[in-house]
Amino acid sequence: MRGRPLTRQGDRARQLRRFPTEAEAYLWRQLRGRDFKGLKFRRQLALGNYIVDFVCLERRLIIELDGSQHNAEAHREYDKVRDRWLRSQGFRILRYWNNEVFEEWEAIAEAIWKAVQEEPLTPSPSPARGEGRKNWGRRNDRVT
Repeated sequence: MRGRPLTRQGDRARQLRRFPTEAEAYLWRQLRGRDFKGLKFRRQLALGNYIVDFVCLERRLIIELDGSQHNAEAHREYDKVRDRWLRSQGFRILRYWNNEVFEEWEAIAEAIWKAVQEEPLTPSPSPARGEGRKNWGRRNDRVT
């Protein structure tokens, strides 16, 4: 460890970086080391309570790769909640299926380049003290 305790998300993110899926490894080879248009991407980064696959913090852009488990209803609902929170923090999200990375890389690269040229989103303002989190634990209140 580098002198600071890791959070559960930090531990999980490190594990995900060490054992990427084939699609994640392929995409990382395209994005790492500022090889993609000089942009700095990070992989498997904890943001709030979530871990994102790839993120360009400077341009507030997240790229997510999804496997078949994302077809399950429970996972789709989780992704909706997660994406809504990430958007509220000013991030744009591009989401692709794992197989698309291999089959349609040129189109994905074009979409990423187009997205980073747009102005970054502005995060939603924080609610006033004591407001905004009523019934946060109730699932139906978090899903749009």
